[in-house]
Amino acid sequence: MSAGLLDAGAVRPTPLSRANPVAKLAVATVLAVVLLLSVDVVTAGTAVALELLALPLVGLGAAGLAQRSALLALAAVPTAVLTALVGVDSGPVLLAAGPLSVTSGSLEAGAAVGLRVVAIALPGVVLLATTDPTDLGDALAQVLRLPARFVLAALAAFRVVDVLGEEWRQLALARRARGLGGGGAVAGARDVAGRTFVLLVIAVRRATVLATAMEARGFGAGPADQRTWARPSRMRRADWAVVAGGVLLAGLATAAGVAAGTWRLLLT
Repeated sequence: MSAGLLDAGAVRPTPLSRANPVAKLAVATVLAVVLLLSVDVVTAGTAVALELLALPLVGLGAAGLAQRSALLALAAVPTAVLTALVGVDSGPVLLAAGPLSVTSGSLEAGAAVGLRVVAIALPGVVLLATTDPTDLGDALAQVLRLPARFVLAALAAFRVVDVLGEEWRQLALARRARGLGGGGAVAGARDVAGRTFVLLVIAVRRATVLATAMEARGFGAGPADQRTWARPSRMRRADWAVVAGGVLLAGLATAAGVAAGTWRLLLT
């Protein structure tokens, strides 16, 4: 059964999953910029729907998405609920409890914020799931020609992400063995906050050590244009087609918001 679950969560090789990491990064950046321009439920909802429809094209199924999106749910759901509770009230009151109230307007704002978090984060989930860290480093150095220190830091962080899930589980077992956590919502929130802080410290230390070790071994030594590459990286026509697809997705989401009359530029 465990082997079946692992296979269900695996990423299938597809032309989009094999696209240059810079192309995937460009798609994620375009979507993030477009979605940050407006907070409305139609634009964000359309973006989420289109991204979910595109998941089979990148080789990531529902099981794989569920395995890799736990932290995304932890970020989106509380953000949406908090916005609905403390957001600007407008329209009929749906729920009132002391100083907190939920109106139709605040509920719509909460849904828009939650969907926007999901829409912005989903391309990042796809990038992490379908990109080899070495390919990412090669692409950043050869295609974008970024400084070696930045590339090393990104590669180290990418390597660390692979083990964060296991570290999170080990921290839970360790705290449980020490009698920490307990039951109840307050104790659970404290447990999550404590594990998050420890995980952040572990991630920073591990990334720092990894980057220092890579630099000591000569990674990034010398000008990038005077060195050879074991794995050449370049943008092909298929990669530019992926970027165009991301721009089209962002345009369709924005067009849906404009057509529905919900799109509002935040800068004005």
